[in-house]
Amino acid sequence: MRFAERHPLRCMAASAARRFVAAGGFLACVLLGACAQFSKPAPEDFDSSAAAAQTSQAKPQAPAGGAADASQKSAGKSLAPVNDEIDAGVLLQFDDALRALQDGHTEDAEHRFVALTRSHPELGGPHANLGIIYRHEDKIPQSIAELEKAVQCNPQQPVFWNQLGIAYRLQGQFPKARDAYEHAIHLDPSYPGPYLNLGVLFDLYLWDSKKAQEYYDLYLKLTPGGDEKVVKWVADLKNRNRQAQAPAQKEKE
Repeated sequence: MRFAERHPLRCMAASAARRFVAAGGFLACVLLGACAQFSKPAPEDFDSSAAAAQTSQAKPQAPAGGAADASQKSAGKSLAPVNDEIDAGVLLQFDDALRALQDGHTEDAEHRFVALTRSHPELGGPHANLGIIYRHEDKIPQSIAELEKAVQCNPQQPVFWNQLGIAYRLQGQFPKARDAYEHAIHLDPSYPGPYLNLGVLFDLYLWDSKKAQEYYDLYLKLTPGGDEKVVKWVADLKNRNRQAQAPAQKEKE
C-alpha cells in the first residue's frame, strides 16, 4: 500500500489531504526533527489499524464496520520545514528509509530507522516509525518503547502522542492510552485522529457509550469528508442507549 504522506521538506500542499489508511496498511510518521515547528500540526489520521497488530488477549468486537484506530488523517494543513540544521545526509537517509517502507521492504526500512536512532537518537521521526513497524509485527512493548522515545524527542508533536496511545491501548494500558490521546488533542484540538481513538476506547474498552458518542461526534465535526463507518457506529450507540432506557421507562410508568 502506498503512503499518502510526503516529506515535510517538500512542503505538504494544503490541498494534499491524506486519506484513510486501509486496514493492515502501514502509515509513516514523516516528521524527522526533534524541533519540528509548524503553525498547526497536521492532524493525524485513521488507523483502521494503521497498524493492525493485535495483542494476544481477548478483545471485544469493533463497532459495526470493523475496528478502527485513528492514526493519520490530515486536514490539509501545511507543515513548515523541519529544523534547517539537520544535515542533508541525514534527511536523505530518512527519505530512503521511508521509501523502503512505502515499497513494502519493511525489514530494510527497519534497519535504516534503527541506524538513524543510533546515529541521531535526538530525532523523533525514526523512533516513531520504528514504533509503527514494531506494532505491525505485534511487538507491542518495543513499539511503546520507541514511541515513548519519539515523544521525549518531540513532546509537542500530537502525531507521536496519538501513535503512542494506540500502542498503549493494544497492550491493555487504557488509562495511559486515554492520557496520550488527550495530550494529542491538547496540542492540536483540530486534529481528528485522537477523538476517534478516544471514541473507540470508551466504546469498546471502557464501556462508556455516552463518552464514546461524544468523541465520535467531535471526530465527525472535524472530518469534512464524512466517515460512513463512524456514522453507523453512532447510530448503533444511540440504538443501544434507547434499548437500555426502555425497561427503566416502563418501570417508572
